[in-house]
Amino acid sequence: MSRLPYAACLAACALTLAAQTPPPTPANEEKPAAIPTESSSVTDHDLQLDGKTLHYKATAGTLLIDGDDEKPYGIVFFVGYTLSGVTDPRTRPVTFLYNGGPGSASLWLHMGSVGPVRVSTSSPESTGAAPYQVAPNQYSLLDKTDLVFIDAVGTGYSRPVGKATIKNFAGTDQDVQAFAKFIQRYVEVNHRWNSPKFLFGESYGTTRSAALVDALQNAGMSFNGVILMSTILNYFTLAPGSDAAFIGNLPSYAAIAWHYERIEHHGDEKAFLDEVRAFARGPYAEALAQGHNLPQAQFDAMAAKLARYTGLSVEYLKEANLRVTATRFRKELLRGQRMIIGRYDARFEGTDADAAGENPGYDPSSTGITGAFVSAFHDYLDRELKYSTKETYFPHGLKINEEWDHTHHAPGGGMPGQPSPPLRDAYVAGDLADAMRKNPHLRVFSANGLFDLATPFFITEYDLAHMQLEPKLRGNIEFAYYPSGHMIYLNVDALKQLKSDLAGFYSRATIGD
Repeated sequence: MSRLPYAACLAACALTLAAQTPPPTPANEEKPAAIPTESSSVTDHDLQLDGKTLHYKATAGTLLIDGDDEKPYGIVFFVGYTLSGVTDPRTRPVTFLYNGGPGSASLWLHMGSVGPVRVSTSSPESTGAAPYQVAPNQYSLLDKTDLVFIDAVGTGYSRPVGKATIKNFAGTDQDVQAFAKFIQRYVEVNHRWNSPKFLFGESYGTTRSAALVDALQNAGMSFNGVILMSTILNYFTLAPGSDAAFIGNLPSYAAIAWHYERIEHHGDEKAFLDEVRAFARGPYAEALAQGHNLPQAQFDAMAAKLARYTGLSVEYLKEANLRVTATRFRKELLRGQRMIIGRYDARFEGTDADAAGENPGYDPSSTGITGAFVSAFHDYLDRELKYSTKETYFPHGLKINEEWDHTHHAPGGGMPGQPSPPLRDAYVAGDLADAMRKNPHLRVFSANGLFDLATPFFITEYDLAHMQLEPKLRGNIEFAYYPSGHMIYLNVDALKQLKSDLAGFYSRATIGD
């Protein structure tokens, strides 16, 4: 009987402690990330460009972006270059640049294309080990526009904060929302609402740009231009059972075969590629549409014609049922020389452990430059931009691509007054068309590498031609082609031409012809 009061006391004490002690966090529940403070490092620099000295400021830093609850959910790292001495920002365009992936930081565009500095590489040969040279970029766009290079959340030094996780950013629409919030914040903080504005995306960055420009314009921020470099606007072309990729790849195969002199040269390259385009959209597409019902005589004739355009053997094309993937093409074209070619840039060559294999073991156009870009960027950020942090810089975000949600709520297509149903795979050409209809002054520049097997130029042409634009808007889209790959700027001659082409584009997009 004497134990009862003691037991009651223990129970009461336990209740008191339970009331005072917070419940343990479940093992599968992450604690909210602390909200970091924004940071920046501002340095002054000079650039000699076309006989003139440009004085500019470089700002490496971070900005917080708020979620729908108006609390920070991400911190975004950027490097901005702004011309010094500008008294009226209305006279000075600002361009927001980013790479793609999805899940890629923007050091590739930053250190290779139109920024004020550029890392030197041995492209298309593999670039060796350090030390690397970062030199003033004589093909920079800084004479035409301020430049802001942005790292997507989960890449570079950009991170989720607070209660957010990477899932709040790893998706087509989630990504667009985050970039829209950052650009709006940057414009607000830096008083650039009345500046001409441009978006410049590479690879998946073009997917982002097409949806992003529409989202920002619908929110009240109009744009002058969008630069699409190495474009992908429609992931449906990758659907199983579809012949779209085989048809779309063919002109790129022909350009690469011409480059390696695996086919006979008749006339000039442009006329040859126009011939291949016509064949791809006509006889080749019609033949593939018949599937296994294609008559044998037509099958044989088609294999012979494809061999003339691709440099592959008739026998191989027949064994592949007239359908050669880009991966197989990269292995097969130079098989007799025991060489493979690059996916991002077919000018790059490499060797495999097994020359008899079906697929390349790696991409020499990626391994050939990655070390130079990553190392040079870290050194430049530390030595020249004076930016330091305890964070790890992620050139490629961890598992972002694998977890990416391609679901996209595209504009239009639903019932009147209702949003369109979500698409399982991202199709954003419709977003770009929507932006151009609502802002008929919006201009688009499509830059294409002839030797790019990641985003073939013929597929880009197809997607931009199927936006159902009225004739008066079609002239707002410009195309340019370069003897390079996905990263057009790796060919310095191509970069020089790209700068010239973009300089004209900016003039037309800001003051008109």
